Amino acid sequence: MKKKLYKSGNAWALLIQKAFLQLLDINPEVDEVEIDIKDKVLQVRKASKTEENI
Repeated sequence: MKKKLYKSGNAWALLIQKAFLQLLDINPEVDEVEIDIKDKVLQVRKASKTEENI
């Protein structure tokens, strides 16, 4: 699947479809995500809930 990036202020944004969020069990209203780059691949995962990010 190809997606376009969208200008958002001084940054660029990527819209993530609701179906992907559901598969990852991410509720964007309450959950945080972890973003990493490995071998030039952007990885997004649901952040684990710790006392630090509750």
